[in-house]
Amino acid sequence: MAFLFKTLCAVAGAFVACATAAQAQSNYPSQPVRLVTAFAAGSASDIVARMFADKLRSALGQPVIVENKPGASGQIATDYVAHAKSDGYTLLLATNTTHSSNPYLFRKLRYDPISDFTPLVQVCNFPFLLVVGGKLPVKNVGDLLKYGNANRGSVNYAYGNSTGQIAAASFNKITGMGAAGVPYKSTPQAMTDVIGGQVSFMFVDLASAASQIQSGNLKALAVSSEKRSALVPDLPTVSESLGKPGFDLVAWVGIFGPARMPAVIAKRLGDELYKIAASHEVDEKLRRLGAEPTPAPAHEFGVFVARQKAVWGEKVREAGIQPE
Repeated sequence: MAFLFKTLCAVAGAFVACATAAQAQSNYPSQPVRLVTAFAAGSASDIVARMFADKLRSALGQPVIVENKPGASGQIATDYVAHAKSDGYTLLLATNTTHSSNPYLFRKLRYDPISDFTPLVQVCNFPFLLVVGGKLPVKNVGDLLKYGNANRGSVNYAYGNSTGQIAAASFNKITGMGAAGVPYKSTPQAMTDVIGGQVSFMFVDLASAASQIQSGNLKALAVSSEKRSALVPDLPTVSESLGKPGFDLVAWVGIFGPARMPAVIAKRLGDELYKIAASHEVDEKLRRLGAEPTPAPAHEFGVFVARQKAVWGEKVREAGIQPE
């Protein structure tokens, strides 16, 4: 009798728990949503996060609060969301740094970029450009290679983030330039020394470098994506310039939730976020920011993330970069 009573209580408890969970899902959202970003306030990622938070707030009828958790190449924010409740109230605006390159730049991560997240929407790409100082006597990639051969042993490259590091190291390896890498704490610091001639070249995102290119302080030689960017259509790709296919490093942005989100909540968020990403208003704002809009729904974004992880891993290995 006692066993039967305990069994009935267990069944009743499970039923109540399921009913409560179902009600919470049907009432979603009933409280503010947090959109965590891995980079500091004022960064391009932060600007995109606030753009989407504002639109998502209207779509959900609840406040959407942007939380900046910078540090450790995005690991702090990414780990935080990976271990948050899968209830749709904590989201992550992530990039290729957190999900494509970190798995190969660090020996240990406290998160898995694939299994610990629910892809919701792909947002945009930030084209990375191969640039040199305005006073360096080169006009294209071929000129840079000739300059490197003529000045072997004194050519170097700067980087202020993992994208710039991997792109430059990969380019250096492919071309056999033998350039030395010079790390910087930030992209602006790296650009300053490229402009000043202390460093020979770097890969930098268009959003950061646009004004310096327009002023002539920097010269753009090529774009790092497989295809030419619609934002700089006259600029050849690295692959075109080298006559070698396969150089395809894209700085991408997308939004995730933690793994195992309830399907109904993931669909609601994915649908709303895709509407925002595909809207004409957001398209224009992203282009003004120096980003290339690439709106894609959740299922396509998931495939893209897995593919990019493999691409970045291959480039890190090719470049001979050892994980920390």
